[in-house]
Amino acid sequence: METKPPNTSFSASRPETAPVAEPINELPRAVLRPNTYLLLDGEWRFMLDPDDKGLDQRWYVGHSFDGTAHWPGSIESHMAQAKGQAASVGWQDKVVAWYEREFELPHRSEPLFRSMIQLTFGACGYETRAWLNGHPLHTIEDEEIHLGEYTSFSYELPEEYLRPQNRLTVRIVDTMDAEIPRGKQESHVYKRGGIWYQTYSGAVRSVWLETVERNRLRSRVGVVSVVEDQLVRFSVTTRIHDPGDYLLRLKAYDLHETEPIATSDFPLRLEAGQKQQRVVLELPGASLWSPESPTRYKLIAQLIDSDGYVAQIETRFGLRKIEARGRFIYLNNAPVYLDGILYQPGTATYEEMQRHMLAMKELGCNLVRVHIAGVDPRIYNLADKLGLMLWVEVPSPHSSTPKSRQNHRAELLRMVSLISTHPSVVIWSLYNEDWGAQDIATNPETRQYIMDMYHYMQIAYPQYLVVDNDGWRHISWEGRLKSDLLTAHLYTPDLNRWKELLAQLTAGELDHVTAFPLVVGDPFFYRRQIPLVVSEWGGFGFANYGGPEESEGRAERIRLFKHELRQYSIAGDIYTQATNIEDERNGLIDPQTGELTVPSGLLNSRVS
Repeated sequence: METKPPNTSFSASRPETAPVAEPINELPRAVLRPNTYLLLDGEWRFMLDPDDKGLDQRWYVGHSFDGTAHWPGSIESHMAQAKGQAASVGWQDKVVAWYEREFELPHRSEPLFRSMIQLTFGACGYETRAWLNGHPLHTIEDEEIHLGEYTSFSYELPEEYLRPQNRLTVRIVDTMDAEIPRGKQESHVYKRGGIWYQTYSGAVRSVWLETVERNRLRSRVGVVSVVEDQLVRFSVTTRIHDPGDYLLRLKAYDLHETEPIATSDFPLRLEAGQKQQRVVLELPGASLWSPESPTRYKLIAQLIDSDGYVAQIETRFGLRKIEARGRFIYLNNAPVYLDGILYQPGTATYEEMQRHMLAMKELGCNLVRVHIAGVDPRIYNLADKLGLMLWVEVPSPHSSTPKSRQNHRAELLRMVSLISTHPSVVIWSLYNEDWGAQDIATNPETRQYIMDMYHYMQIAYPQYLVVDNDGWRHISWEGRLKSDLLTAHLYTPDLNRWKELLAQLTAGELDHVTAFPLVVGDPFFYRRQIPLVVSEWGGFGFANYGGPEESEGRAERIRLFKHELRQYSIAGDIYTQATNIEDERNGLIDPQTGELTVPSGLLNSRVS
């Protein structure tokens, strides 16, 4: 077990300090805690359960697992290892895998009445169950079975289950079910090949133990700033085991200063359980976050009980405002053109993704569209620091049913609650090219669900622009577009055809520009009332999209196409894509090294 000691002991809390050096965050989350943690990454015992008999035979009570596997890692690679194969094996209709390891009870300097041990999975799934010494565990949300594979989830380990030497057992199930969020991983509906990829699921991110306070703030902080009034609205989530009176104290710092620039106290009467609370902090004279000047601040939030005991979390935040108004997108009340690129990280490691992000900045991008995938949350931290705006998307199911919509909603709510701290995240897509909403043009229930989620995001998360269904088939209701942007996917390698498509799009033609009608539902009349974004184009080098395969010709074609884009009333564009992935050989960045295969600055059309 690897011990990471930001402090000198495995403790629940410590006296507050405000170091000038920015701490290194090695855990896949945005929020820091002043405690040590124990990574459970490494070698685990492992066994496939092809007949799904482990539950009936109570493997979690005691079983001889005959293989080993490294966590984190995908079930696919673990299946291949178990079968003595070098490459990941193809997916099967249903896979059940069991993992198990021991850990010693960590030392705690705080008394038991103040602290508890928490187990967190950075991401795991799609279906995860866990046992401690043979006892079933329930997540903090009281799930015996956790569903989802893109976000973290945690267990508070009951004291009565803990021993000096402990055994942790995990059962993971995934299927080819088209009703669960899959993104571009294959399913029963979309088979691997072309733009569809091999599944990569299971134990895909780190797992760790840490001591947390019984009464604390959870690792999720929402940030909404209205730049005109110099106020920042923070949403924090309290986790309480001992009801009573508490004080919530917020302190904001310049990143390299030891004294706060603002502080405020909020008395709260808290009952047992969880509660989200919005509080406001005034930051007069604060600088705004933008790609040109990605100014961030540090927030220390403390929950103080009636005895004066402090439970603390720390995060970074920025002040910014994004708005769609008329033909333009405005950042901090100034029009901004989106020079974007499509990014599909696939199985890239965190270190590789870091190199990719730096390369995308070097290409001249001010926006990255993270395409229907869950990524290591530290990537959002990096985008905040680099000044890269992000367009985030919910990994889509592949069929349109009441169940798929239920799964889609649950995944969206999990994702947005955990990454709403970051100023870099400016746009959310609910669906892409109607994958998982194939009946959007004919089924009022599908359209109503998407409209409901669009309205929910507008109210609960006003810091984002929201796209209903990216690429085409946007929803119109009574002539009101249920999307903050009118986006179009335009693929052609021919420059003259490109000019024709851009002219038709900006003229308000909706029926013969994209692969399917641009708007469905009630009639919609463009009349320059909403920003147009060409949210996919190019893809030069991929057989399905055409265009030159060699780098020099590709770069010249991109220059010509980008030049034409700026001749029309378009608010932004997103080139396909950053790196090669499986069959899609159209990347501009080496997937391993992060080196550019085209000139730097190629995608920057904001400067002459």
